[in-house]
Amino acid sequence: MSAIDQDKLAKLAEVAVRVGLNLQPGQDLILTAPMAALPLVRLVAAAAYRAGAGVVTPIFADEAITLAKFAHGSEASFDRAPNWLYNGMAEGFAANAARMAIAGDNPMLLAGQDPAKVAQLGKANAMAAKPAMTAITNFAVNWSICAYPGEAWARQMFPDLSVEAAVTKLAEAIFEASRINTPDPVAAWGAHNAALLARRKWLNDQRFAALHFSGPGTDLTVGLADGHEWMGGASPAKNGVTCNPNIPSEEVFTTPHALRVEGTVAATKPLAHQGSLIENIAVRFEAGRIVEAHASKGEAVLQKLIDSDEGARRLGEVALVPHGSPISASGLLFYNTLFDENAACHIALGQCYSKCFVGGADLTPEQVTAQGGNSSIIHVDWMIGSGQVDIDGVAADGSKTPVFRRGEWA
Repeated sequence: MSAIDQDKLAKLAEVAVRVGLNLQPGQDLILTAPMAALPLVRLVAAAAYRAGAGVVTPIFADEAITLAKFAHGSEASFDRAPNWLYNGMAEGFAANAARMAIAGDNPMLLAGQDPAKVAQLGKANAMAAKPAMTAITNFAVNWSICAYPGEAWARQMFPDLSVEAAVTKLAEAIFEASRINTPDPVAAWGAHNAALLARRKWLNDQRFAALHFSGPGTDLTVGLADGHEWMGGASPAKNGVTCNPNIPSEEVFTTPHALRVEGTVAATKPLAHQGSLIENIAVRFEAGRIVEAHASKGEAVLQKLIDSDEGARRLGEVALVPHGSPISASGLLFYNTLFDENAACHIALGQCYSKCFVGGADLTPEQVTAQGGNSSIIHVDWMIGSGQVDIDGVAADGSKTPVFRRGEWA
């Protein structure tokens, strides 16, 4: 008997296709996943074809093959990535293919590997992926991410349980966070999206110039980009299809001004990044740029991350998530940004989303930069919210409006 409820897994596939992607008849789908997620990939493919998909193309990664490179690959191989593959994906997106990613691999897979090689390979992949990722960060097509409870991930989260019990527990946590444990998951997402839309509308009506975060170790002013627009939940891509990029999602988010971030901020949860756990991050910003960065664990990985390129020390996203979100209430650390970022307010180092501007679909990259949008080969979220953090919206005249109090919407 499977450790995963197959009826719920099938419902997750339906939600991923109908709510996450809102896949259109005749639309192709490019799907990436770890080999461990094959059962969900098959269900997603079936749901996609029932929705009228043209061609579903899965692209798999395998943990053993990844580790083989670290065990036997030449030094030069860590500077190489399959540019041709990403160029092909970009060509697919240009032809209006939808994009789905399924998370589910071991988040600590590379924990025992040389951090320099991990960073080297990460940079090579990020640079090669730029043509494909540009379509995603520009929201050119409908895209979405969901998750499958892989065994290695489950063991990482629940090391004291048997493998079967750990997978069952992780599966249930994914189903709960993804609103699968409701009588009608699609309807539940409709109601949730309406609530997120109300938050977005209120924030957009305020036209704040900045947000001020205050809490233990945090006194941070995040200037907001000129002409910024708050997004979250269901949003229309440039191809006209309204989709939910993240399943699950509890956030509303926008683009900070790359040059207008000042002060100190302390992470409220660990960051799992490329196989390393970075704990107790504390950084200081001046004129939008990190000028000091520390961590109690994984500091070398953090330093390599912010040295990825010039934009890696600046912010590309700020997101608001109530402390009482279902993922936060679970008390679990998922070691996976898709879930952990939806447990707390967060910021992201690196690339901004050009869709988070008024009229963003029509802005050139140069206009996005001129309005304060950041550019980088990375986009890494980390959590700065908790039940002890207050947030004020700061108007252009300096007046303040309470936005969050003790981690909840004011």
